[in-house]
Amino acid sequence: MTSRHRSSDTAPSFAPRRRTVVKAAAATAVLAGPLAAALPARAATETPAFLHGVASGDPLPDGILLWTRVTPTAEAIPGSGLGPDTQVSWTVATDKTFTTIVAKGSTTATAASDHTVKADIRGLQPATDYFFRFSAGGTDSPVARTRTAPATDAGVAGLRFGVVSCANWEAGYFSPYRHLAARGDLDAWLHLGDYIYEYKSGEYAARGKVVRPHAPANEILTLADYRTRHGRYKTDPDLQALHHKAPVVAIWDDHEFADNAWSGGAGNHTEGAEGTWTARQTAAKQAYFEWMPVRPAIEGTTYRRLRFGKLADLSLLDLRSFRSQQASTGSGTVDDADRTLTGRVQLDWLKAGLKASDTTWRLVGNSVMISPFAIGELSADLFKPLAKLLGLPQEGIALNTDQWDGYTDDRRELLAHLRNNAIRNTVFLTGDIHMAWANDVPIDAGTYPLSASAGTEFVVTSVTSDNLDDIVKVPEGTVSAVAAPIIRAANRHVHWVDTDRHGYGVLDITAERAQMDYYVLSDRTDPNATSSWARSYRTRSGTQKVERTYDPV
Repeated sequence: MTSRHRSSDTAPSFAPRRRTVVKAAAATAVLAGPLAAALPARAATETPAFLHGVASGDPLPDGILLWTRVTPTAEAIPGSGLGPDTQVSWTVATDKTFTTIVAKGSTTATAASDHTVKADIRGLQPATDYFFRFSAGGTDSPVARTRTAPATDAGVAGLRFGVVSCANWEAGYFSPYRHLAARGDLDAWLHLGDYIYEYKSGEYAARGKVVRPHAPANEILTLADYRTRHGRYKTDPDLQALHHKAPVVAIWDDHEFADNAWSGGAGNHTEGAEGTWTARQTAAKQAYFEWMPVRPAIEGTTYRRLRFGKLADLSLLDLRSFRSQQASTGSGTVDDADRTLTGRVQLDWLKAGLKASDTTWRLVGNSVMISPFAIGELSADLFKPLAKLLGLPQEGIALNTDQWDGYTDDRRELLAHLRNNAIRNTVFLTGDIHMAWANDVPIDAGTYPLSASAGTEFVVTSVTSDNLDDIVKVPEGTVSAVAAPIIRAANRHVHWVDTDRHGYGVLDITAERAQMDYYVLSDRTDPNATSSWARSYRTRSGTQKVERTYDPV
């Protein structure tokens, strides 16, 4: 059995503009010392180590993408550019003891790819659990579980996915990952963006307090910086635990690059003083594909489609690489037909895939909220922190121009396509906004509910990143108690919004309904934080509307 590369349901041919790759500067002993100290302890020997765990992703009916990073010598830390070429092998089996081996192979890990390794395994059986590990120099990695997708034409009784977004290292511990890993019932988990954050230490933490420092301490700008930051995240034990239990399906949002990123820049990028955006974006993308078990359908982007039997397909979007610059709030340019969030090629690909789909459910992995959002009559003391969270002017405005609200022509075209082609059971799965939402997606928000709903949207809150009560610095629940009723009154398609809590979602799908169970953390700053079920919402097949249900799956 061999390992080879093949895209899953690739998007149409598209050749993005090639950019000059930023080369990592050779790390000095001054750099290597403090960064090496931040990693888990190593033995005094020079045997290779798997300090960043192992992972799998993008499940197919016949295959899975495996990932690891080997540390061949003590100085070969992420981003250093140091360390010898190292032979790394992988083994895949149907059992934890590796009695029945079904695939194996090897490759050479080099400093050119930061000693990361990917193996695209094919020839596996659909809807099957497998176990895998890597080996180098007589050292074995941890053993991890993964799972293939159901056969393309298979009748599937149910699917279950963990759903997360917005994990800021300095703001707390990644307990949601630990609680999802403990479930043991996930077919896969979806990461909807902001897997890492780019800020310098202390710039964006937990109510201004650094719970645990990330590395490097500076804002990440170069390829070495982005590699180092990814490496830091991958040392988290809760993140490693979840990667060891189920395959991930990931897309990026802005903080994998810089805050409010667009195709030609970012809100948190100063051209010249921080290098060129072209170089920074190229570096960020290279590090992302090195460090994440993501199989790009097109070079340099995360949009792609996966299928899970006849029950569901999942269209995954890249809403940063092709978008026009965010409109100046209040300028009226949000309706400009020449501005785009998706880019023409990606939007056509999405529309064609939704129309051609023959599955019961059409899921869309969507990094920013598609449902319209008017703020309503919030008092000044509540509006100002909400405006800060959304990047809005504090004198008031009715939309967030970083979301689909800022690109209304793309949204209008997509929702009209769903309506005109009678495409049903489209569910948008969203992160980014650090709040939990359950929304209908109206054709015309101004006349809703008299106008139809084109689909539904489940938005998960942040793993750790500050939400509204954190910005105001008041007890959890204080802001939501006041703001949520006002937001719902101004947005009749919104069934629920929780502005204040951190947590994760569990999406459970059957032929009859798609249900999101929302879970919340006891305390993001506590490494042993507990989680509890908060609410559940579902959309029943054929309704295009959300309703509350009173029990988690």
